[in-house]
Amino acid sequence: MSRYRQLSIEERCSIARLYEDEQSIRQIATALDRQPSTIARELKRNCGAKVGYQPAYAQAQADARRWTGTRLERDDALREQVLDRLAQGWSPEQVAGRLAHEQGHQVISHETIYRFVYAQLKRTNDRRWRFYLPRAKYKRGWRTKGGWPRYTDRLSVHDRPDSIATRKQAGHWEADAMLFSTSGQAILIAHERHSRIAIALRQASLKADPVADALVGMLRPLPAALRRSITFDNGTEFTRHHRIEQQLGLNAYFCDPHAPWQKGGVENAIGRLRRNLPRKTNLDDLSAKAIDAIIANYNNTPRKCLGFKTPAETFRTLHFKCESTPGSSPG
Repeated sequence: MSRYRQLSIEERCSIARLYEDEQSIRQIATALDRQPSTIARELKRNCGAKVGYQPAYAQAQADARRWTGTRLERDDALREQVLDRLAQGWSPEQVAGRLAHEQGHQVISHETIYRFVYAQLKRTNDRRWRFYLPRAKYKRGWRTKGGWPRYTDRLSVHDRPDSIATRKQAGHWEADAMLFSTSGQAILIAHERHSRIAIALRQASLKADPVADALVGMLRPLPAALRRSITFDNGTEFTRHHRIEQQLGLNAYFCDPHAPWQKGGVENAIGRLRRNLPRKTNLDDLSAKAIDAIIANYNNTPRKCLGFKTPAETFRTLHFKCESTPGSSPG
């Protein structure tokens, strides 16, 4: 049995000419090598009340009926999967990549997801749709932030070994404080460059001594091979870097003034966490368990740079390898 073919504009022109010549439906069907039912249906559905059967009008009517929306508008199950993951803070690229990772082939492109969200934002005029995007912005792009004056007793980020820049070696960290509108509230974030894992701790004080103690407490339980270096900006909270270096057995490096992108991993992590922890958040309204859940959600979100594995999956593999290697030490 031959597969049904949509009528072409050329065939519709022939139908219009033969119909105008008062040919019967069967005669038109024979001339076009089509089924009579196809011709009858075409004339019934695409004849205008005032214009009769016109090829251009018939083609437009057929095209309008054939369009059923974008794929995410047509496929309820796929739309639910995509929106559920976007609601968890995943980016469209992460959603598309993870679906491909799970099913072994491309399911949908991240551009299709972006277009769908932006189309809904425009069509419904509902601003809440923007919260399906990682940074809840109307336009794509990155904002830059300023830095602090640089001190002279510190190693520059330019002094770091080239192996750190490649992110191929584990154990190199970046740290920063995530600040909030309420004075005195902050979360200290440590971010591992290779696995992209983030460790966080609410910080009652951003004075140098408490921050140094907190970082030592966060990183000391790790194997030595996962404690090789740490990079800071020039904030005063990191002035006790020598104590951190001595107690953790690593080197501390500092960004140039006004160059936060030089520790882009932790900057990116904080930007992603802002989805669930916007600056206006009052941390007193959140329990430690709730903050831990937000960090866990970040660590269990797949990343393109990790082949759409999650930071948690990647870090567990690193941790297991280090614990299984006797005498591992920082290099």
